[in-house]
Parts: sequence; structure tokens; C-alpha cells
Amino acid sequence: MRNVSLKDRASDLRAAINRVGYYPSVVGEAVESAVAGESVLSFVIHHEPTFDHDEVRRHVTVLVLTASRLLVAHTDEHPPDDLLPAPYASTTTEAVPLSRIGSVSVTRMVANPAAQSGPAPGEGVAEAVLTVGWGAVQRVDIEPAGCPDPDCEADHGYSGVLTAEDFAVRISSSAEGSEAVEALLEFARALSAATVTVTA
Repeated sequence: MRNVSLKDRASDLRAAINRVGYYPSVVGEAVESAVAGESVLSFVIHHEPTFDHDEVRRHVTVLVLTASRLLVAHTDEHPPDDLLPAPYASTTTEAVPLSRIGSVSVTRMVANPAAQSGPAPGEGVAEAVLTVGWGAVQRVDIEPAGCPDPDCEADHGYSGVLTAEDFAVRISSSAEGSEAVEALLEFARALSAATVTVTA
């Protein structure tokens, strides 16, 4: 899943979805519909299990970058319920115009950083987290406000931090492999580069 390219990577995306093997026809059709004929410039796929009481269920996230949009597709599997009498999968796609993206945050965790001296991008990164904000979801962290005086007993109210956090994906080399971490970092670079050139 190498991602940095200017050519249309739609066929590479479909092949990668097929390789993952998680309901490829369901996931592929939903992603293709959301792409809506645009060229696929970059993509990354994150396939992970989720734990529901005593059962393991799978979940896949597909991120696609086109010239004008970021596409986010989530597919989950569900047990039978009142809605459907058989196990089923639900897929949700969201298309975000690049002009709406306010932040692209990348966190890299590097083990034994003093020993890292290689020139290769992403080398030695054990885990990466990509967080993208476009204003739909914001998280507020509030804590009691204080002052520098250790003897002060006054009520200073509260202070808070407002963080845009519409979407986050975490990939670890120990769980998904180093290639998956590199793929996420490459996608993050492509997304960052795409948002630089967008004018509101």
C-alpha cells in the first residue's frame, strides 16, 4: 500500500481491498460509490478486530484522498438483532472537501530514538496516529483553574482546551506490521500536501 503518487490509484485501491478480504464486495462498492469517478491519489486501509463481550468482530477503515476530497469509509459487522434476523455489515462513508479540513495531526512513537539515524522516512516508527479535524466534532477538556500561589484558596473557575477531533486512526507495527505504519505516514504526507494548496 505505497501511497505517494499523482496517478489514479483506483485499481490499486480495489486490489488492496480485495487483499484485506473483509467483505471486499461490500467495502469496495461503498468506497467506489463515494469516490464518484474522481482519481484516487492516495489511500490507506486499517483492518482491526473489535471486542464485543465474549465475541470478536472485525472493523475496517478506508481513507481515500482525491484531488478535492478526503473520503472516510467505516465497515463494521454486527450480530443479529431486532433490525435484521441475520448477521450483517454496516458501511458508512463520509466525503469531506479538502477546503474544510482545519488540521492534520500526526503523532509518531519511536522506540530507542537515540539509535535512529536512518534517512528513510518513517524508519524506526513503532506506532503512528493520524488525527484529522474538519469542525464536525470537537472535544472539550476542562479542569479546575489555578494560580501560582500555593496558599491560595480562591475559586478560580475552570479552564479548558477545545480540540478538533473528527477522525483518528492508530496503527502499530507490533499489531499490523511496519509496512502498515509506513502506509499511514505516507497517506498523512499526501493529505498534508493536499491541504497546503487548498484555498478556502
